[in-house]
Amino acid sequence: MTADVLSWVLLLAIAAYACGGGVDYGAGFWDLLAGGTERGRRPRWLIDHAMAPVWEVNNVWLIFVLVLMWTGFPEFFQTVFTALWLPLALAAVGMVLRGAGFALRKPTRKVAARRVFGAAFAVASLLTPFFLGTVIGSVASGRVAPGTTASADAWANTTSVIAGLLAVCATAVLGAVFLTADARRFGEAGLVRYFRLRARIAVAALVTVGAVGLAVTADDASYVHHGLTHGWGLLLVLLSVAAGAVTVLLVGGPALGWARYSAVAAVALAVAAWGVAQRPYLVPTSLTVREAAGASATLQWMLIVSVVALVLIGPAVTVLYRLDTRGALEPLTDEDVAR
Repeated sequence: MTADVLSWVLLLAIAAYACGGGVDYGAGFWDLLAGGTERGRRPRWLIDHAMAPVWEVNNVWLIFVLVLMWTGFPEFFQTVFTALWLPLALAAVGMVLRGAGFALRKPTRKVAARRVFGAAFAVASLLTPFFLGTVIGSVASGRVAPGTTASADAWANTTSVIAGLLAVCATAVLGAVFLTADARRFGEAGLVRYFRLRARIAVAALVTVGAVGLAVTADDASYVHHGLTHGWGLLLVLLSVAAGAVTVLLVGGPALGWARYSAVAAVALAVAAWGVAQRPYLVPTSLTVREAAGASATLQWMLIVSVVALVLIGPAVTVLYRLDTRGALEPLTDEDVAR
């Protein structure tokens, strides 16, 4: 019972990282496609202002996932990190380059250096979610059974690539929707139209890639495909699609702020559908939740720690987001400091 509860906590943390971190990765994705120096000046200005107060705070969920995996499900942790160390390492390198690029490009005065740091930030924002998505696809396809050695086939396959593209599309949706809302908060009507169009395109791309993914998994990941097309998994998929449709409607209307909630719901429900489709396996069809679980005493302490962590982290991050979306965390100007 404790292992089952912890597996749901693990899924909840993954969903939180997909939604929270996806917003930041999505902003970097649109930074990459913003165009040249002059054409992309205004979109990149908005991205800098929107991300500056909260960027990288979402990695707290990633740390939580890693700790829960190696403590609560050590065999699952060993299986994943043995067979998929390369895409995980590439994702980690992308996180470092992304953070360094974002932090260094703004204070840098030389145009050439700013372009280098900006390119590092933008490209890493694309590669990191892609490689994290390939890891999820590899797990879903069952290619990383216990004892599997690292190989290209474990993650460079159709299901993994589709999962990576889904991750990129999901971040693009989240980033565009949140930037649209931020543009309205800053009174930038032109940027509202700019990111609204991109939000709609990203939703269409996400639905298209998702449909292709369902077709691909029919043969390549049959267990998860069955879970996604039957029962609770199918219901969650349909709810995710409905949330995406609501997002398209809200992002173009007066209730633009609510589009952020529907976009987050769409991604969170998709992650939940994947988790439900795999039950009772962590790695279909070779490693169940209970087979991967650690010692009973360890699980009990881990459950207590997880509940305490969620109680402390969840409200704190929520307050941070609320302050940011209300403009309470805008950086001080020189005039503000002087006053």
